[in-house]
Amino acid sequence: MAVYVIKRIVVSIMTLLLIMCITFLLMNAIPGSPFLTEKSTPEMIERANAKYGLDKPLYVQLFNYVKNYARGDLGTSLKMQEGTSVSTILFGQGKFELSIKLGVISLLLAVVVGIPLGCIAAYNRGKWVDGFLRVMTTVGVAVPTFVLAGLLLIGFAVNLHWLPTKSNSLPDFKSYVMPVISLSFYYTCYVAKLTRTSMLDAINQDYIRTARAKGVKTRMLILKHALRNSLIPVITYLGPVMAGIITGSFVVESTFSIPGLGKYFVQSVLNRDYPVIMATTVILSALVIFMNLVVDIAYKIVDPRITLTGKED
Repeated sequence: MAVYVIKRIVVSIMTLLLIMCITFLLMNAIPGSPFLTEKSTPEMIERANAKYGLDKPLYVQLFNYVKNYARGDLGTSLKMQEGTSVSTILFGQGKFELSIKLGVISLLLAVVVGIPLGCIAAYNRGKWVDGFLRVMTTVGVAVPTFVLAGLLLIGFAVNLHWLPTKSNSLPDFKSYVMPVISLSFYYTCYVAKLTRTSMLDAINQDYIRTARAKGVKTRMLILKHALRNSLIPVITYLGPVMAGIITGSFVVESTFSIPGLGKYFVQSVLNRDYPVIMATTVILSALVIFMNLVVDIAYKIVDPRITLTGKED
């Protein structure tokens, strides 16, 4: 396993370098300048480019990005908070911690609720419980996050006054309720649908029929045999999702006024703030790569027959 992890780390570094190159080339392929405004003049733009090193050849700029990232320097914001370190923008004042906290809680809720619902629907296939859960999960997957967030805000905060309209820095339990439900509802429903499909496939396998013929109890049959073998697709789905949900949701954070990372993933592109674009892209990519490694290791834990080389023992 140690050799496999080392290989994956090397491949991950190469992947990040490739992502940085592609992101850099794409953001520089767009015509115009981040300093172009109605009041800017060619001389002003030229001075700003020289100040931030944007007047140098592209390969020199890219090399400087890679060199600075290797030293832990994410650069300086060009427009969003001009002159401020990107590290301060993204990680200062607990922004990253807020997004991680909100994302982890939402994902845990999706797993804790979604997997049991999928198991219940699969075990009661064709019954009214299965039909109800299928309709509910289909609606949950179809409803956009901003619609659900708006309905929760109007219903529980504006009309009933049960929950705060603004969650701000998530100071207490009540401030978590609506953002967590809004962020996790889609994933909960999707996990439930995925678990149901995988569970139905596992239940119809020969080893399940054999275990049932031997008198294995239903609870043991579901939890020990069917569920364990049906978790592979769920784990595969949760890997990249975990990275995305942890880095924050722009819609949820904007709706409930949470000062997390979500808005920077959008605002950096709209403002053409190159250093922030690079930093947010690298952070998300690193999380996705890391979670894929965690998923591969989780495969081995869930099903010992699977080796980390992708072959069966």
